[in-house]
Amino acid sequence: MIKKILAYETSTNICSVAFQNTDGKVFEKRVQGRSVHSDNLFLFTQQLMKEHDFKIEDLNAVLVSNGPGSYTGLRIAASAIKGIIFDKDVNLFACNTLASFAMATESSSEAIHSIIDARRNHVYHQAFKLDDELEILTEAKVIELSDLEEQIESGYTLIGTGIDRISKKALEDVQVFDDSFISAKSLIRLFQLENNTDFCIKTHPEELNSNYISSSQVNNTKA
Repeated sequence: MIKKILAYETSTNICSVAFQNTDGKVFEKRVQGRSVHSDNLFLFTQQLMKEHDFKIEDLNAVLVSNGPGSYTGLRIAASAIKGIIFDKDVNLFACNTLASFAMATESSSEAIHSIIDARRNHVYHQAFKLDDELEILTEAKVIELSDLEEQIESGYTLIGTGIDRISKKALEDVQVFDDSFISAKSLIRLFQLENNTDFCIKTHPEELNSNYISSSQVNNTKA
């Protein structure tokens, strides 16, 4: 049975809300810019509910991108979801942001490098391989841009934010997906994997704690 799913992606400067109906069709509301999450998260939810005639109680699952990512965006989503599903019998899943990025590429390359700009000279990074399942190749951590460039090889795939900070030489013969591919729709694809429990953890609103990038994480990487 195809499930009704509502998904939230706010880990970067993109606010995306996606809904899957019982026909398996996915619809999205999306905007990109500074401080867009607080103004649009509830609005997009209400628009999708009205346009596709569903209530929160009708949902089989709510998915939230749980980081790593922007503290502000992740915090706003966590707070909003606590209000949206408060006192409702709906399953909530906190999902790995970088894994959902990898799903957006639909790439069969030997390695998919998902990144989020961590400012200074760093990115948050995790590598995957996508076949029938999504395989974790490296753990998520903050690394220097130079370290990332050493890991990228010809034929690999790169997706995320901060790509413009990577040298053109490192991007030669690399399949690149910029931030226009970041979407809550990828969370739904991630949740539909057979091994989704590797990336989507069932939780409760009061226990939702986002994995955000902190300044100390960047400071503690090698100089």
